[in-house]
Amino acid sequence: MKSIIRQYVPWPIVKTLRRLYYYPKDLTDSVLGKRDPLTPPRGLSRYIGEGDFKAVGEKYVEYLITLGGLKKEDKILDVGCGIGRMAVPLTAYLEEDGSYDGFDIVPEGIKWCRENITSRFPNFRFLVADIYNKQYLPTGKYSAADYKFPYESNRFDFVFLGSVFTHMLPKDMANYLSEIVRVLRIGGTIFVTFFLLNDESRRLIADGSSSFDFRVELDGCWSIDEQVPERAVAYEEDHIRTLFEKQNLSIVEPIRFGSWSGREKFTDVQDIVVAKRET
Repeated sequence: MKSIIRQYVPWPIVKTLRRLYYYPKDLTDSVLGKRDPLTPPRGLSRYIGEGDFKAVGEKYVEYLITLGGLKKEDKILDVGCGIGRMAVPLTAYLEEDGSYDGFDIVPEGIKWCRENITSRFPNFRFLVADIYNKQYLPTGKYSAADYKFPYESNRFDFVFLGSVFTHMLPKDMANYLSEIVRVLRIGGTIFVTFFLLNDESRRLIADGSSSFDFRVELDGCWSIDEQVPERAVAYEEDHIRTLFEKQNLSIVEPIRFGSWSGREKFTDVQDIVVAKRET
């Protein structure tokens, strides 16, 4: 039912319906003082990301630390920061010398982050990326393939993207990756999630074990939806390895594969790639 609603009902209507649905609970929490000020209201958080806001954020920050080697004094860039799911637990981890910058195309999420996170933690900054998106930002000025990150070169120690490249076509992803390398200092880390295709994941897809059926072949990637390919996009593992190498990014082995394909051994839902900028 959820997928049918997302596919056929215009996004502004879906957004309004969700806010109305959760309004009584959000109002009750607000009146009784039950909601943590760093937790967005249900009507806002539910339409930007699935799963428990606090639990998912804390889990991924643990991955950033244990798998990515994130340090407390790092300068961080969160590409596709949403409504601050990763930012909130990072407020308790980063030291004063550290900093966080995040951008996203969803204005409502950025507004909430500025009002509730930046107001309490000035070293946490958020901005709206003026990128056209038919669903979230139809008035956007730039395409993802042409967008230049609004940060100076070599600024960040750590850049992470959670479920961003899983919704990007090749030319968009290539531009983002180039911009990430530009703003990342030499020796810095990139932490990114993918849907990666290899012999094992293809076998599981063919067996019907996978949660995603990447059978729509496009130019340079695979999708589950021919009409709206950005719904879920997968890339060949070998292609990503080659692309990273061309960008002077050295992958920190091993790649942590996810459960999406039906694997019995996995780290999280999506595949996790950690890499270092060499030069």
